[in-house]
Amino acid sequence: MIDIGTGPALVLIPGIHGRWEWMNPAVTALSKEFRVVSSSLPGEPGGGAPVSPGSGFDAFVGYVDGLLDARQIPAAVMCGVSFGGLIALRYAAQRPERVRALILVSTPGPHWKPTPHQQADIDRPLLRSPLFAIGAARRSWGELRVTYPNLVERIRFCAKAAPRVIRAPAVPWRMGVRARMAAAERFDRDCARITVPTLVVTGEQDLDRVVGPDDSMSYVTAIEGARYQLFENTGHLGTISAPERFAMIVSRFLNG
Repeated sequence: MIDIGTGPALVLIPGIHGRWEWMNPAVTALSKEFRVVSSSLPGEPGGGAPVSPGSGFDAFVGYVDGLLDARQIPAAVMCGVSFGGLIALRYAAQRPERVRALILVSTPGPHWKPTPHQQADIDRPLLRSPLFAIGAARRSWGELRVTYPNLVERIRFCAKAAPRVIRAPAVPWRMGVRARMAAAERFDRDCARITVPTLVVTGEQDLDRVVGPDDSMSYVTAIEGARYQLFENTGHLGTISAPERFAMIVSRFLNG
């Protein structure tokens, strides 16, 4: 668990890879204005005991409870990135008294189900992991060409990001377990229970090839009063490729 910065408390929930270390640039940028609390997801090193698929997706509610209780925080802003947004959404629906605001970043939509290609990755995570890694690298490089038009800056970003990924590797079978848990849920029911200010953030339409922005934008109509913010010149990596701009988006929403 990491607890850094001062100011209003903000819980930053990582994506399906499960490691908070991947989001360190966002943690650092946000900590200039907020008290940022984050942790790897259950089952990952430092994330506590694994969540059993049989326990259902609600087990992640206990994970967030644990973060707040460990730091004696009565309520906080919930900010979930990609898969982490589904956890933040479920928590805001079930623990409204502990959530001051909700921020969903490139989050799969309320009716998300895996595509046939994604389902193949979920069913055979180890066998498909080389193809997944190659596809992820190709998608990321295409996005970074827009975020960092200068080749030297692009290479510099990759050189800084690579050690974080190597030190905190994603484990395919654990990602598959989380994906299956999410696929079994109906998150549209959670949307109807959200009562806190909500911001939906997506990257550019043609840059996010992991979660379609149109899918994420479904939350704007599904959650009453939700606002939308385009994260320009980014796709799915904006929180780490442009962390200062991401922190500015969060700050404007919470202070505006």
